Amino acid sequence: QVQLVESGGNLVQAGGSLRLSCAASGSVHSINALGWYRRAPGKQRVFVATITSYGGITNYADSVKGRFTISRDNAKNTVSLQMNSLKPEDTAVYYCYADEGMFEYWGQGTQVTVSS
Repeated sequence: QVQLVESGGNLVQAGGSLRLSCAASGSVHSINALGWYRRAPGKQRVFVATITSYGGITNYADSVKGRFTISRDNAKNTVSLQMNSLKPEDTAVYYCYADEGMFEYWGQGTQVTVSS
């Protein structure tokens, strides 16, 4: 079992920045990758970014490439998402997830609201 707790969501003006963090606990040694998804109002949850546990290989959705940066601290079992040049369309609940191979775990979500 893996537990995930997000933090850092807030209200920000367009063009601003936010940094989301996610702390993992439990069976963290079995995590293959950590990442972020988001769900905008009235839409399905979509992929944002991911980073592997070994090698730190990253992958981003096209909509956030060049603006968002995912990073992780293996010693602290945390993953962060630095979000720059935020746009109103980035408004969503952001969910941290952990890929354990056979299972996926999700955090409770943190709200990011970007005002125009």
